Amino acid sequence: MKTTTKTRKLLKSRKLARADIGCGGNKQGPDWFGIDRRKFDGVDLIQNLEKFPWAIPSESFNVAVASHVLEHIQKANGIMLSFFNEVWRILKPKGEFLISAPYATSPGFYRDPTHVSPINEELFSYLDPHDQFYNGGLYHIYAPLPWQIKVNTWHNQGNLEVVLIKRPILKEYNVDKEYLKILAKHNKMTK
Repeated sequence: MKTTTKTRKLLKSRKLARADIGCGGNKQGPDWFGIDRRKFDGVDLIQNLEKFPWAIPSESFNVAVASHVLEHIQKANGIMLSFFNEVWRILKPKGEFLISAPYATSPGFYRDPTHVSPINEELFSYLDPHDQFYNGGLYHIYAPLPWQIKVNTWHNQGNLEVVLIKRPILKEYNVDKEYLKILAKHNKMTK
């Protein structure tokens, strides 16, 4: 998907380069770039978060936030991994991705009929080649674009909060070659 001139102008006008992914009608602030699949006040880009690439140039943001969004993203067919890869693509090097979600076994997860993916603390081990739980063992199953887990805190009857940092792609990570091809293609498509 090509990035529109309107989106490029908005990105240039935002001083702090911050994205609110799935912002709905409650964007973090007026200087944030709001992304949602539905049109609300404050949404700068209407984008289905499960269709890639997003109409955003690569390395556009220093920070991205997804507050109570991840549980709405399908895990099936690699969609959630593609979601994380897409956030990685739109972040600048060492950019941070802040996530909050209801914990997988919490009442908050089960009460909403639109929640499709239970999230727990171990999900993020699949994204970090040096995670603390498995020392990268789960990462190498899929070898997505690499993240570093900076914060991973949860309460099994409440919420989970995670901060990921975009890692550089190192040869030792052995990133899946298909992901690298997709990344190169998306970089070209969104220029």
